[in-house]
Amino acid sequence: MVTIPQPSRNPDPPLPPPGPVPPQDLDAEMSLLGSMMIDREAIEQALMVLGREDAACFYRPDHQELFKVLLDLYDQNRAIDLVVVKDELLRRDLLRVIGEEYMITLVESVGSWQNASHYARIVRDKGLLRELIQCSTRIIKEAYDQGDNAKNIIDRAEQALFLLTDKRISNPAVQLRDMLTEIYRQITSQDSQHITGLPTGFLELDELTNGFQPGELIIIAARPSMGKTAIGLNIAEHIAVQERQPVVFFSMEMSRQQISQRILCSRGRIDSHKFRRNLLTEQDIAHLGYVCQELSDAPLFIDDTPGMSLLEMRAKVRRMCMQARYKVNCVFVDYLQLMHVPRTEYRNENRQQEISFISRGLKAVARELKVPVIAMAQLNRASEMRDGNRPRMSDLRESGAIEQDADVVILLHREEYYKPQDINVKGKAELILAKQRNGPTGTVELHFDHRLTRFATLSRAPEPVAPLREPEELTPF
Repeated sequence: MVTIPQPSRNPDPPLPPPGPVPPQDLDAEMSLLGSMMIDREAIEQALMVLGREDAACFYRPDHQELFKVLLDLYDQNRAIDLVVVKDELLRRDLLRVIGEEYMITLVESVGSWQNASHYARIVRDKGLLRELIQCSTRIIKEAYDQGDNAKNIIDRAEQALFLLTDKRISNPAVQLRDMLTEIYRQITSQDSQHITGLPTGFLELDELTNGFQPGELIIIAARPSMGKTAIGLNIAEHIAVQERQPVVFFSMEMSRQQISQRILCSRGRIDSHKFRRNLLTEQDIAHLGYVCQELSDAPLFIDDTPGMSLLEMRAKVRRMCMQARYKVNCVFVDYLQLMHVPRTEYRNENRQQEISFISRGLKAVARELKVPVIAMAQLNRASEMRDGNRPRMSDLRESGAIEQDADVVILLHREEYYKPQDINVKGKAELILAKQRNGPTGTVELHFDHRLTRFATLSRAPEPVAPLREPEELTPF
């Protein structure tokens, strides 16, 4: 007796509908590979957009392999046509993967090999979108898993996105004539002003640097208690109050209240020690009211987030440079060694590598957003062990990458710190311009008033502690 099998009462559930197809453009991939097999110039155009490390931008694995083979043939300066490519694929045991007929199809699919750079840009963009999807998926999975606290998960997410956004394709070379036209246009638009960057308020320093230039990383370095924060705040105050240029000051060492107090006392020529001890006279208090009114409209923004990561700072600066409310034109960081690198799979536990990562990142921020980034930095003890105690650029603490990445390195030195009883050095300070990539080096002498935490050009007479303002100039705050 034959038993007829009965249908299962619980049939397998239907297959889920296929998910969305990842971003890709197979026509562009085929046209690019076909163009590269037709003319070597097409390979040169493609290399301006895609490198060998970008082979994953192709969606199909066989397209990735063929792209690598074509670049190898180009690097070896060999002839490139269907016969040569077929022979190379056969030698690498890849012909069965790609197929001889498909190679002919690739060549026939080309509209014009002269559009190779356009095809390459399409392939690159689709590849970056797929990588963004993969990165976002990992971030979402980690957030669902809750295997770590929220701050560390966000740090890792920022790091992953940072690495993705850093995948910039280098710009093609341009003819000198085009650059000269742009430079001449800049010269004629400057109205004969010899200070082309942001003035610092110190005339001799501006003469040497022509002001702080957009896209440059400026390092102001010193030993502790030399006045790094003071000189940074003096310059930031000048740019914001006198030049009316928006400035953001990232303070990882002092709170926003302390920073604001310093600016108020320094601008108002009020003894900061008297301020802290609440020993101000009625005249002082009335004067500070006028100073508060003067400073209240200054476009100076203060962020006192402690231990900020480079990724967080970069996101904040980009937002503040783009938004109409801020339109920041200058960035101060106090100070570089207090920044941290999130603990991720990309982190090297070597502190020197971390500082190198931070300095390169600050330089990238300056270039990307076309603003000067002024970072205060700590020097090591080497200067205190040599005669004269004068600092050198090699004293930069924890990494030689800082002096390598910086466009300008300024070393702050006050001999009074080491010889407090010597009346000949009292109040004297030096800004040692140890490196300037696009200009001369030299030394600028300044006067430092520790009561006001304020630097001034040495040739100027010290200003009175609390000069009164005329009532008609400002209304009380």
